[in-house]
Amino acid sequence: MSNAELIGKTKEYVKELLAGENTGHDYAHTLRVYETACLLARQEAADMTTVALAALLHDVDDRKISAETSDSLERARVFLKKNGCGMEETGRILTIIREVSFAGKDSVRPSTVEGMCVQDADRLDALGAVGIARAFAYGGRSGRAIYDPDEVPDPELDRERYYQSRSSSIGHFYEKLLLLEGLMNTETAKAVARRRTAFMEEYLKEFFAENAGEDIKTAACKKGREQENL
Repeated sequence: MSNAELIGKTKEYVKELLAGENTGHDYAHTLRVYETACLLARQEAADMTTVALAALLHDVDDRKISAETSDSLERARVFLKKNGCGMEETGRILTIIREVSFAGKDSVRPSTVEGMCVQDADRLDALGAVGIARAFAYGGRSGRAIYDPDEVPDPELDRERYYQSRSSSIGHFYEKLLLLEGLMNTETAKAVARRRTAFMEEYLKEFFAENAGEDIKTAACKKGREQENL
């Protein structure tokens, strides 16, 4: 089987496996990560096939999707074995998948340039307009509040506390999303992350302003002044 045929078969497998997934970790997310990771791989002179396969398979054993295989990475491992990947290549891909996830202060910097490309691609998809949409999709699916004015988000969570956190979707911005810019590996990802993070910060300003009714108060004051001048 050629590399192109293997990548095509992997896409089909992941598309079928993630059908109906509604936490923001769906096939569309996988394709965005795949395409971004391949772009970064070309710039970083990384192994394209390894990056492509790791990017496509990076969520199939994610604890949010398949908690029972998240430690063993059984789905990815079995798929690669069935489709002719050798032990060495399979090991490289599984290592990238193990290193990709955010885990608070215990997040891992990938040990290979291929892993850096996949991790950056996955994290970029958590930023910007798409990242905002995914954050609220995941929060709603998980039964989390949109915003809790009484919570105090903690950006210093370790792995265990991060996984146990039940913060609101807005709290998630401060416990993960706004931290990602500083964790990028490649220069291209750093530049994109800066722009997407700035967009998210502007969104949060608008969210808090609307939540406090500042625009309504401003409009009401303006209307009142206009009536006084009649």
